Amino acid sequence: MIEIHISDDALADLDDGYWFYEIQETGLGDYFASTLKSDIEGLKITAGIHHRDYHDYHRVLSRVFPYAIYYTLMVDKVVVWAVIDCRRDPDWMRDHLDK
Repeated sequence: MIEIHISDDALADLDDGYWFYEIQETGLGDYFASTLKSDIEGLKITAGIHHRDYHDYHRVLSRVFPYAIYYTLMVDKVVVWAVIDCRRDPDWMRDHLDK
């Protein structure tokens, strides 16, 4: 079974997304968090089939929210590096992935 590791940067991205949606409507942040968690857990089965979007990062799109999950795949481990709102400026997204 593939192990999933979420980087500190990706956790911060998820936290930012949670608060963005929670401010929009109470409880929506929880729905966002559970949806993205499910999308990330799905990588245990689907890791590696997604398009390499930028450098060596694979990208999977969330099923519900306009977010992309950027990850790398090793033999028995997936590392999630970023969870980015797709409505962001592409230059900002590239800078975020480069850091």
